[in-house]
Amino acid sequence: MNLRPRDVVRDDLDAPFWDGCLERRFLVHRCGTCDRAYWPASCCIDHGSAAMTWQDASGLGVVHTYTVVHHAYVPELADRIPYVLAVVQLDEGPFFHTDIVDCDVAAVHVGQRVAVVFDAVDDETVIPRFAPATTARP
Repeated sequence: MNLRPRDVVRDDLDAPFWDGCLERRFLVHRCGTCDRAYWPASCCIDHGSAAMTWQDASGLGVVHTYTVVHHAYVPELADRIPYVLAVVQLDEGPFFHTDIVDCDVAAVHVGQRVAVVFDAVDDETVIPRFAPATTARP
């Protein structure tokens, strides 16, 4: 089931990220001076915001921590129970909050390699999610 996140609101800072998702591209905000990557849109802790640009990322990472959700806090999620919410550390460095899809919830583990998959909610919204790297679909 494709659900539009209620708390994700496109704004001027992160619009390029969401545009990238529409094109099935996963982007990070990167400092052009030191090459440090950030997510969400930010400014470099050492160099400020002047050199920040959105750049393609690998879409790969590892599960840093996770929880298995067994309760539907909103009715729209009832048919997804149980599901996994996770914090993925991207290969580029930043942490990304997401859900893990395309695998049994019991198979998810800290340190698991994952890859981005794109979930088209509608013509205007594509949500990046993560799946085990061995089963990831484009």
